[in-house]
Amino acid sequence: MNDTTFDAVAYLNEPRWRTSRLGLERIRALMEALGHPERRLRFVHVAGTNGKGSTCAYLASMLQTAGHRVGMFTSPYIERFEERIQLNGVPISPDDLRRVTLAVRDAAEAVAAASGDHPTEFELMTAVAFTYFDQERCDLVVAEVGLGGRLDSTNVIERPETAVVTRIGLDHTDVLGDTLAAVAGEKAGIVKPGSPVVSWPQELEAMEVVEAAARRAGCELYVANFSEGDVLPVAGTIRPFSYRGERYETALLGSYQPYNAMVALEAVQVLRERGWRLPQEAVRRGIAEARWPGRFEVLPSGGAAGAPTPPESGDTGALASPGPAAAGAPASPSSTAAGAPASPGLAAAGGSTGPVCIVDGGHNEQGAQALADSLRSVFPGRPVVFIMGVLADKDCPAMVRAVLPLAKAVVAVTPPNPRALSADDLAACVRQLDENAAVRVAVAESYGDAAAQARAMAADNDVICAFGSLYAVSAAKEALVGRS
Repeated sequence: MNDTTFDAVAYLNEPRWRTSRLGLERIRALMEALGHPERRLRFVHVAGTNGKGSTCAYLASMLQTAGHRVGMFTSPYIERFEERIQLNGVPISPDDLRRVTLAVRDAAEAVAAASGDHPTEFELMTAVAFTYFDQERCDLVVAEVGLGGRLDSTNVIERPETAVVTRIGLDHTDVLGDTLAAVAGEKAGIVKPGSPVVSWPQELEAMEVVEAAARRAGCELYVANFSEGDVLPVAGTIRPFSYRGERYETALLGSYQPYNAMVALEAVQVLRERGWRLPQEAVRRGIAEARWPGRFEVLPSGGAAGAPTPPESGDTGALASPGPAAAGAPASPSSTAAGAPASPGLAAAGGSTGPVCIVDGGHNEQGAQALADSLRSVFPGRPVVFIMGVLADKDCPAMVRAVLPLAKAVVAVTPPNPRALSADDLAACVRQLDENAAVRVAVAESYGDAAAQARAMAADNDVICAFGSLYAVSAAKEALVGRS
């Protein structure tokens, strides 16, 4: 059946399904009704607080470059809903999304009729993704956890080729717990017997939980060793780095991105040991060709006259600098990258033709600190006018404190999300923390209004940076490049 009038996106976003209810009962029943497509697939399963998306992008790019047919399931989307489900870097087509969603809808209605409990929005999305990847005969699927891990719908995956845990921090504490150990316990819930585990070198409290989970499951644990890496200053629109004696270049410019890549490279080595063909030259090209929009993304000249056309990426939904307790990690990326002078390519961008414009998805304390590190690294000494919009369930004061030392001004705006913190409340938070009243604070009615105010405040040599929520990246980009 392929009803051409059926709106798959509207169905998947229907308010009735949007309540988040963690648990695996519904997704297991849904997978059974669909004939268990997940059991015919092989997975790299990725959990963590920050850096999940970038790590997935690196992994999918390396696997694809090596000649494999690769599915990637991530969230949220930036520009188009279909971005969440990609095959070899290409989003699912609207026709395929409609066709597969119709099949999932029928299965979901059967599950609801039998149990009285309809699958949630993310469970439906997971089922659509896994069904599509099964139909497309993917060699390997890189699947990002939606929330937590232990009870996330992606944890219907029974035995991944490897489970990857990116940096763990405090986020969604109302659901996952308010200590690093509690959050780590949820993230480490993706660890399964028979599947090697790859981890970011976590802070001690979280690392002990990941290590214990691997021991209980009888799994080998591989921890990225950042002391064997060297991150160099940005050169043009490329950030070079080395890891375990090999040289790489990444177009993702955030100061933390090489560390995400190092975690992905550890996963590549595990996959090689499990028989996957991943030649070193393909790995090198995959790192170089990886793209991940909306994370320390420097907008092209349409957004800032005179700025060079950059790659489409970065990741502040990614991570802040490695914690000092992290095994083998430098005290922070700033010790190797953030304090180094950037090359003229980006550091000198802007000037007489206008400020450089950046959008970033950083949406928690680690993300905001990562953004600050990256701004210091790539644009040292440049005043920043921030356009900031956050959700009400985030640690807004911690995010403000991270960026305030760089701020010339902050334009507060309400993100397009039901959970948004109001612009007025955000502006009040900034004013309260700016004890010396050194930062100009304004309130905007929309992202278009925020962009106009930011441009009026910014000098030609300044940087305009919109951040605070992945859900607002698209609106911020449109406003800053003049399409709103």
